[in-house]
Amino acid sequence: MFKQVTRSLMGCLMAGALFISCQKDNAGTEQQQNQKISQDVLQKISNKGFSTADVHKVTGGYLVEGDILLSEQELASVSSSPNLRIAEVEQYRTNNLVTGLPRVITIRVTGLTQPFIDGTDLAISRYNAQGLQLTFRRVTSGSANITISGFNQGPSGGFITLGSSGFPTNSGNPYNSISMNTNAAAYGSNPNVNYVGSVIQHELGHCIGFRHTDYMNRAYSCGSGGNEGSAGVGAIHIPGTPTGPDAGSWMLACSNGGNRTFNSNDIIALNYLY
Repeated sequence: MFKQVTRSLMGCLMAGALFISCQKDNAGTEQQQNQKISQDVLQKISNKGFSTADVHKVTGGYLVEGDILLSEQELASVSSSPNLRIAEVEQYRTNNLVTGLPRVITIRVTGLTQPFIDGTDLAISRYNAQGLQLTFRRVTSGSANITISGFNQGPSGGFITLGSSGFPTNSGNPYNSISMNTNAAAYGSNPNVNYVGSVIQHELGHCIGFRHTDYMNRAYSCGSGGNEGSAGVGAIHIPGTPTGPDAGSWMLACSNGGNRTFNSNDIIALNYLY
């Protein structure tokens, strides 16, 4: 997840899940960034079904599509991920699922301020209100299935990362970490709990296997872009979901930078999987 900042539009947000719809032409930035990434790595990213536009080398691996962290180990593995199609334009893609249901996923917040803790509790309450076989519980000590921690990184190349996570492992466990940016340029000096909670809710969606709802066409919510990539074969249409664009999904690539939770079709998708 990232925020795009231009010199003339410092208030314009671009985020993997939460955007304000002002953008700049960053083709040159993407080309320069990708020139720093080897063709072998870009091919592996493409083979995994992700966009190779604007790939960033970060601690632990490579950041793709704004908020997905792919480790070196994940890039080397063979993808066996199914595709879950919710409609003709906006789609989810699962890269493995959490297994062993019913199951409680523990979450620990470490080294972050109260708004991030409150945002985590908000995201947890929203998931748990759905009555799924997969529920979440925040713990304050010991090990946890998912650890939410912070990093401090300002804007770079017109972008700032708000948060990042990954997909479930082949063993059926959720992705084990979410990183949230504590830099004031990301959420401000007094982060809004609904905003932070919505970002965490989105990143938790990735951790349990959801991809951006409109990964087949980012332009739907972002105003520009295209197909993020669609690895694997097969698609499962969810009965009762639309056959056209669906506004408001919590996993849309772009939004208005504010409060966002599940819409009715998200709830159908969550219940279908969990």
